[in-house]
Amino acid sequence: MQPERQHQNWRSEAGSRLWLSGLIAAMKHAERPEVRRQPVAPEILLELRAQLALTASFRTSGTSTLRH
Repeated sequence: MQPERQHQNWRSEAGSRLWLSGLIAAMKHAERPEVRRQPVAPEILLELRAQLALTASFRTSGTSTLRH
């Protein structure tokens, strides 16, 4: 999925819930001792850094959905 498309999906409530559910599932998997003992491949770390940078740039884009 293209990054721009991911951002559009996050703007909806259903998209936010889906993204959060995926994050929780990934965190539960990663906390398992047998998974934590395994080394992480460098290409996965690169992809993770790219995804985190994308998320950070989206948050600082100035678009806010918060209601005051």
